[in-house]
Amino acid sequence: MNICVVGTGYVGLVTGACLADFGMDVVCVDKDDAKIAALQAGHIPIYEPGLLEIVAKNERAGRLRFTTDLKSGIESALAIFIAVGTPPNPDGSPDLTFVRQVAEAIATHMNGYKVVVTKSTVPTGTGKMIEQILRAKDGGTEFSVVSNPEFLREGSAIADFLRPDRIVIGASDARAVEVMKEIYGPLFLAETPFVITDVASAELIKYASNGFLAVKISFINEIARLCEIMDADVHDVARGMGLDRRIGSRFLLPGPGFGGSCFPKDTAAAIDLARQHGYRFRIIEAAVEVNCETKARMIDKIVAVAGPLAGRTVAVLGLSFKPETDDIRESPALAVISDLVAAGAAVRAFDPAAMANAKSVFPDLYYARDAYDCAQAADVLVLVTEWNEFRALDFGRLGRIMKARTVVDLRNVYDPGELKAAGWRYTGVGRS
Repeated sequence: MNICVVGTGYVGLVTGACLADFGMDVVCVDKDDAKIAALQAGHIPIYEPGLLEIVAKNERAGRLRFTTDLKSGIESALAIFIAVGTPPNPDGSPDLTFVRQVAEAIATHMNGYKVVVTKSTVPTGTGKMIEQILRAKDGGTEFSVVSNPEFLREGSAIADFLRPDRIVIGASDARAVEVMKEIYGPLFLAETPFVITDVASAELIKYASNGFLAVKISFINEIARLCEIMDADVHDVARGMGLDRRIGSRFLLPGPGFGGSCFPKDTAAAIDLARQHGYRFRIIEAAVEVNCETKARMIDKIVAVAGPLAGRTVAVLGLSFKPETDDIRESPALAVISDLVAAGAAVRAFDPAAMANAKSVFPDLYYARDAYDCAQAADVLVLVTEWNEFRALDFGRLGRIMKARTVVDLRNVYDPGELKAAGWRYTGVGRS
């Protein structure tokens, strides 16, 4: 089957590469000439483990190619996946400009039956908007509009696509459902759960899922704050909660708040979607408020253990919002660094993948070669993102090169007892 994926950002590139790996003939289209040229030359514009290999494999097999020619991509495909950006407007609503533009292009170049699939995260009602655009220009050509939301975690996107928890297909006709089942044939044969529903419900599933996970993260960060007040241990509390099968242990890790390209944007969009229909989504509103407060109070934790920061040197480990990605969008590390700089601290920073992106935000920081260069002559070490290479640091070596043995562990990676026994001042999140 011929498939056209419009947009070669994070979602579009992963989708195109993985569908090609399923045996589909895929063309990925983007209007950015430089990006397409880079992809044709074998350069991947984002950091995602395994993506380079799967792209190269399917290009060699002739199942995956990249172009700026949207017209030919549309005309040659049976299924067209819309995977363009939906950045937030100032009021939190998603900007659907690119989605509209793609829908208008599809309407202009349809040359037979097409299944138009929304892969971008969009508010409920977008499917109807796309259908109206296609209907206004189609000249009687048949088409189907499908919602097929993505659930890709940055850092494990390939595994998430190839071995998903579920496939959601929102469609209004059986013909489109059969096309989607053929596209996802390997997963259907592997008995992956398929949720077949209407378009509106499929669109809402994505917001409901990310909203619930954001609530869970903010909830455990509130529990962490209570643990600090009440001299309890959040990890014991979280374990006691997570062993209840009704709750589960995932997303019960306290930290400096959630960030990234999904949770902040999708919670804001869910709040806006409810507001447009005369309703307040108060639980998600509270989760967002707690997340902002959680990020803001991290500087207080640093000051509490390290003292006044003016004139002090702080080593920050981790800049991306999570490990195994170079994405710094809404990263808690950015909030921490902003507060450190505002307090008069000199910041040294290191991240295995995200420093190039961070330099566009903080061009004047010292960007280190590795964790030990970062910690050189620092008064305090702050772990913000729990990359694996930070989990087994040589604290004996760190103690010899730092001015003071002080560590602020915002991901609770280290053993407080061991560090305190070795002469370190330590503070974590939700630990007594």
